Amino acid sequence: MQDEPLRYEALAEDLTGIIVTGNLRPGERLPSVRRLSRERRLSVSTVLQALHQLEDRGLVEARPQSGYFVRHAAARRAPPSARSTPEAPVPVDVSQRLMRVLQSSMQPGVAPLAAALPAAGLLPRAALQRLYGGVLRRHPRLLEAASHIHMDEPALVRQLVLRSLGWAGPLAASEFVITNSCTEALALCLRAVTQPGDTVAVESPAYYLMLQLLECLGLKALEIPTDPRSGMSIEALDLATRDSRVAACLLVPNASNPLGSIMPDEHKRRLARLTAERGVAVIEDDIYGDLHFAGERPWPIKAFDRAGNVMLCSSFSKCLSPALRIGFVAAGRYRAQLALQKTITSGGTNPITQQVLAEYLESGTYERHVRGLRRTYERQVDAMRAAVARHFPAATRITEPQGGFVLWVELPEDVDTSALYDRAIAAGVAYVPGELFSASGMYRNCLRINCGNPHTPDIEDAVRRLGGLMTGASPASQRN
Repeated sequence: MQDEPLRYEALAEDLTGIIVTGNLRPGERLPSVRRLSRERRLSVSTVLQALHQLEDRGLVEARPQSGYFVRHAAARRAPPSARSTPEAPVPVDVSQRLMRVLQSSMQPGVAPLAAALPAAGLLPRAALQRLYGGVLRRHPRLLEAASHIHMDEPALVRQLVLRSLGWAGPLAASEFVITNSCTEALALCLRAVTQPGDTVAVESPAYYLMLQLLECLGLKALEIPTDPRSGMSIEALDLATRDSRVAACLLVPNASNPLGSIMPDEHKRRLARLTAERGVAVIEDDIYGDLHFAGERPWPIKAFDRAGNVMLCSSFSKCLSPALRIGFVAAGRYRAQLALQKTITSGGTNPITQQVLAEYLESGTYERHVRGLRRTYERQVDAMRAAVARHFPAATRITEPQGGFVLWVELPEDVDTSALYDRAIAAGVAYVPGELFSASGMYRNCLRINCGNPHTPDIEDAVRRLGGLMTGASPASQRN
């Protein structure tokens, strides 16, 4: 009799063959667990093992109380691969082009596929509004004065310390600085550890706002190859920091923007050790850490930091509201320099909103809200992947994000997404061209799409129009 492990693997391979050959089409239901168990003479647990393996491969999805269904062909499209990057650091010059893109994307009637913003309907606006009213009644002192010295509300710091238990903490309260957004947090970290002309290692592709910060501060970017599944290459970072002076490493290891990758724990451990040994400060943006799709919350690089060398930055803008403008840094040994920069540049962060956020976190509502939000974002990302697969050129590669709500799309080489941008806006669709995610101008055949909105028929139609432009710009591409 065949061993049970081999039996579940055999069933997984048989089902894979049926799906790949198209005998079971996207959206169709697989035979029930009981039927497979009866017909294949396998235990129910063995059948479930086989189906879980197909889930891990992205071939099927479980629907509660309905069974297992074939995922859309988009789930099986080859993801983009990491590209080689320039070996020398380069000055950054993206701000003007980026501002033009973001401003035009906000025009009335343009589908919101550019800026990575969540739909308003997904945010707990009513709960936050009630808290603002209650906080002002209970804490009238918060309206009386603001301080450039006492910047952090103890109630919010306490909640962040408690939350850090899930980040392999707890982190010390003395590490935290409350900021006006995650953007300010990143800028303060850069000011604390760099001087104009310094080199900063960044992911490639990198979040465009990070490149803007480097440009504004007169810093050079050293692009490090980044894998769509595992994040920044530790081997490439090792080579880059051996002979050249790199002042800092700036990255998004959990659900990176734009790739959606989550760096494995072992890579995070190696990065923390390598940078500490070489005196390279680490600035970690963890804004999407709570928006992972599977398993437990991924630990930040900060969890593996033994030298106080990692500055962990985040905010609640992607989960609660971009309008809160509350971020924070757990700054390690750089806390004094960072707090000084904060005092000089903007002083204290709004104490009323700090208290509102503290009470929201203390209520326990946040955890329930974000659990549902993760499922919603994952569905929206899957729906967008499927739409791109339906409407874009056949050779298009699409990332398989492990969290967050953006999608990175790699088109055939003869498509220039920057050159096509004005035509897309005229057609009522916005996106962010790929070259804006690179200091050296790479990724001209790529683009990033926001999946923060429910996938309505209007969104589907916008993707169809955009795909038509991309397909028309690629004469060599053939539709399936």
